[in-house]
Amino acid sequence: MFSLGPLGAHTSPLSCSTYHAPLLQSRRLSPSPTAPASAAAASCAPRSLCFLRRRSSRFAAERNRRPTMAAAISLEAGGGLAHDLGSAAVTAGVALALLKFFEEIAKRGVFEQKLSRKLVHISVGLVFLLFWPLFSSGWYAPFLAALAPGVNVIRMLLLGLGLMKNEAMVKSISRSGDYRELLKGPLYYATTITFATSVLWRTSPVAIALICNLCAGDGIADVVGRRLGKEKLPYNPNKSYAGSIAMAVAGFLASVGYMHYFHTFGFIEETWYMALGFLVVSVAATLVESHPISTELDDNLTVPLTSFLVGSLIF
Repeated sequence: MFSLGPLGAHTSPLSCSTYHAPLLQSRRLSPSPTAPASAAAASCAPRSLCFLRRRSSRFAAERNRRPTMAAAISLEAGGGLAHDLGSAAVTAGVALALLKFFEEIAKRGVFEQKLSRKLVHISVGLVFLLFWPLFSSGWYAPFLAALAPGVNVIRMLLLGLGLMKNEAMVKSISRSGDYRELLKGPLYYATTITFATSVLWRTSPVAIALICNLCAGDGIADVVGRRLGKEKLPYNPNKSYAGSIAMAVAGFLASVGYMHYFHTFGFIEETWYMALGFLVVSVAATLVESHPISTELDDNLTVPLTSFLVGSLIF
């Protein structure tokens, strides 16, 4: 009846959908209030499925936000080589200040030598872990972070070989006050932390287990064992039930605590499986530490070695 002319003759369905696409999309996104309730319900049926979708979307968004904290602190807070050099300087400064603090305590005789040595043993490695999130995600970051314990390795060698003198430091970290003792336990201790930092780094639960069992576990075991260790182990009269239990508990709790700490920065996942793995590693390290072979060698060597081997199998 009506002629559309040339425009109507050359109008295709594609052009119509193109011109009217915004209108159709707006209509689909904003249904009319007069639309039947069944149509609105159909878009969200079943209701429980929509709830689960919204819930899963919220959890997915939460998971995506977690690494953002690590990115904000480690990547975007300065970033680059200059940022990591500054972080290394801060970390080394805090470690040096902590060692100087215990040197002064040893000079003044505030604590007995054995307790002073164990306080250094417990605190230095655990405090050092707190500064790992300061560094960026660059490939060079773990090596710059390892500068502080690496310098300490060199210092132990120089002191242990008699090439450098520091009686206060020798007194604070040795059992007998003999400088040659620094070539054993203290050297193993510094080497362990250097290895965990430069090779394993903060995304590895093995690094957490290794340092926490060495510092918290082995350190607390000696302190508790000397004070409450009346009941000795049947296979090693130098070790006690109290000390061994304290080691397993302290190593496990410290590992779980640092798991949560690094999880807040998005470096590792916080799971029950990982927590159970930390428990197994702590128990294994405790069993080896309580064995006479650890007394013959050095628990600063056997404990981290056991933690590394068992942790590598579990994680």
